[in-house]
Amino acid sequence: MALSVSDVDRFEAARPRLEAIAYRLLGSAGEAEDAVQETFLRWQAADAERIEVLEAWLTKVLTNLCLNQLASARARRETYVGRWLPEPLLAGDPMLGPADTAEQRESLSYAVLTLMERLTPNERAVYVLRAAFDYPHREIAAILGLTEAASQQIFHRAKKHVADGRTRAEVDGAAARRIVEEFLTAAGNGETEALVRLLTEDAFGIGDGGGKIPTREFVGAIAVATFLRGLFSPGKAKRDLVGGRPGIHLSTANGGPAVVAVVDGRVIGVMCLEVTAEGIAAFRNQVNPSKLERATARWAAGDHGEPLFTAF
Repeated sequence: MALSVSDVDRFEAARPRLEAIAYRLLGSAGEAEDAVQETFLRWQAADAERIEVLEAWLTKVLTNLCLNQLASARARRETYVGRWLPEPLLAGDPMLGPADTAEQRESLSYAVLTLMERLTPNERAVYVLRAAFDYPHREIAAILGLTEAASQQIFHRAKKHVADGRTRAEVDGAAARRIVEEFLTAAGNGETEALVRLLTEDAFGIGDGGGKIPTREFVGAIAVATFLRGLFSPGKAKRDLVGGRPGIHLSTANGGPAVVAVVDGRVIGVMCLEVTAEGIAAFRNQVNPSKLERATARWAAGDHGEPLFTAF
C-alpha cells in the first residue's frame, strides 16, 4: 500500500519500542534495526484494511521475524570464533527501552541478556514481551500462536532459567559504582591482592573478540585478578593491537556498571561488571570491533570527561 505522511509518522512513533523489543530478543543493535526495517517493509506491502490494531500487528510481525532470526543465529554461533556475547548499549541509547520496573531493568542487564542465550526462541520472546514490556499473556499468545495457558507456563519456565543463572542479588547502583571505582584504582595500580579482595571467590571473566581480538576465560578470584592486573599493565603489543593507549572510563552499559576503554574517540572495549553484595562476580568484556560501532557513536555524542587513567 502507499503510505501517507501520517502513516509513516505512526510507524516512527512506534519505532523506539520496536527496536527495544528486537534488541532484547536478538542481543544485537544492528540486527534489531534490520528487523524493524523489515517490519516497516512488511507493513508497506500489507492490506491496511485487514489490520485492526497497528501496534499489535507490528509487534507480531517483528517478533516472528526475530524468532526466525534467532533460529538462524544459533546455527551461525556454532561457527563463531570464541565466546559470543551480546552487543552492549551505553547509557542514554534509545534502544535500551523502558527501565522503570525491576523486571524491566533485569531483562535489560548484560548478565541477563547473556543468560537468555540459554532460552529457546519462544521462551525468550515470552520473557521479553512479558517482563520488559508488560504485555498480557492473552496478547503474547496471539502474537506467538499459543494458548494463554501455554504463554504463562513458558514465562514461568523462562524466568526460572534466568533466575537459576543468577545465584546472587546485585547491589544498588551507588554501591556498585563505589566498588567498581575501588576496583579500577586497584587495577590501575597493579594491586593484585586488592583486586582479589573485591572479587567473589568464584568470580569469572569472559570476552568476545569475534576472532579479531584475542580473548581468554578465567575462573576464580586469583586467576581473574591476575588477568586484570596484566590487562591494564604497559605493553607495546597491546598498544599496536588497538592503535594506541586507551583511556579507561567508568560508565554504564545496559543499566549496570561498565568500564569503557577509548582510543582517540573510538570505543575499543566495554567491560560489563556484575556486582553483588559479596563482591564483583563476573566480567563480561566485549572487544569485537564490529559490536562496538554503535557504542563509539554514542560515546562521541556525550562529554565523558577525563579518563580515570590511561592503560598500556
